[in-house]
Amino acid sequence: WADLCKSYLLEAKWYDSGYTPTLQEYLDNAWISIGAPLAIVHTYFYASNPTTEEASHFMEEYPDIIRWSSMILRLADDLGTSSDVSKSIQCYMHETEASEEEARDHIKKLISNAWKKINAYQFSNPHISQTIIGVAVNLPRTAQCIYQYGDGHAIEHLETKDRVMSLLIKPL
Repeated sequence: WADLCKSYLLEAKWYDSGYTPTLQEYLDNAWISIGAPLAIVHTYFYASNPTTEEASHFMEEYPDIIRWSSMILRLADDLGTSSDVSKSIQCYMHETEASEEEARDHIKKLISNAWKKINAYQFSNPHISQTIIGVAVNLPRTAQCIYQYGDGHAIEHLETKDRVMSLLIKPL
């Protein structure tokens, strides 16, 4: 929780001062401010019965798979929403003078690279709990599905409503 609050405070300082961070500064903070590490940890402990002390220590360190999973969630959110705070797209455009289309393409490449790292990690670390791996892999999958056509709040499209209806109201 402390890391999440610190990341919110940093974003508030950037916003209040009108500062646009570099893409790297933004990403170093944004993977935490999206709340995904906290969600992954809570979901893991909810889904695991019993939990091991080794897994608890593993989760404290923010292993790479949690960072990459969180990064995909953040970047997918940035591609699918609009807001008043600097997002990866605006940071990249400000830093490189790229067009919005070029910035979006760059962010999509970052997502693709993070997926490659996640896939390599899950297959090269068989000693890691499959529950942890499953939670860390399913979060970005869900994020990309949710944000594919916008978030349904900031950018309203019928696709989001249709997806929710088909999932919850009219399941197969």
